[in-house]
Formats: sequence, structure tokens, C-alpha cells
Amino acid sequence: MTSRTFRITVRGTFADLGADQRAALLADAAAHDILEATYTREGHLTYDIAARPAFTFRFEDSGEDEADILLAAERAEQSAQAWLEQHGYAYKNLKSQAEDLSQAALGKRQKQQIRKTQA
Repeated sequence: MTSRTFRITVRGTFADLGADQRAALLADAAAHDILEATYTREGHLTYDIAARPAFTFRFEDSGEDEADILLAAERAEQSAQAWLEQHGYAYKNLKSQAEDLSQAALGKRQKQQIRKTQA
């Protein structure tokens, strides 16, 4: 069997942030900038607390079967919850979305590259 790569996005909002928590998030905002967003095994957190209390975790996982994507999404949500709870942040509206990259449509550049290699 071939390994499938999954990208899982977990979104939510911070709830009931205190002044100290807000200040800590603002102080560390550069490390969590949306322009630096990437999918990683351990999860990459992005937010713009100055604009709104929303956050996004991006996880990369893998599995052998199509059904493994559900387990990967569950692991991602649990990891996001663990990080938030470990850092003392309340949250709400936690939702995940998972994508199996083996099922993703090819972009224009990818199609062009395939045509070049076949020619």
C-alpha cells in the first residue's frame, strides 16, 4: 500500500482572554504570522489577535487507507486542544477540515510539469 498525506486544518477562537494572555499572544505574534503558515507534523499555529480572536492550527499526517483521514483529523483536534489547555487558553468553536493530498486536483503548473516529463 502507498502512504497518503493528509493536511488537517483546525480552526477556533480564543475565549475569555485576560489582559495577560492577550499581551502574551501579541508579544509572540510574529512567530505565528499567517504569512509563515505551514503544515507540520507537530502543528503550526497562526493567529492575528490584534484583528480578531481566531486561530488556526495546521497539521500534516499520513495513513495507508482513506479511512485513516478521520483518525488523523481526530489526532489533530486533540493536539490543538492539548496545546491550548497546556497554555491556559480557553477556546470555542473548534472545527477541523482534512484533505487527502492524493485526491487533490492538480494545479496548472503541476499539469504543465507532467506534460514536460511525458514529452
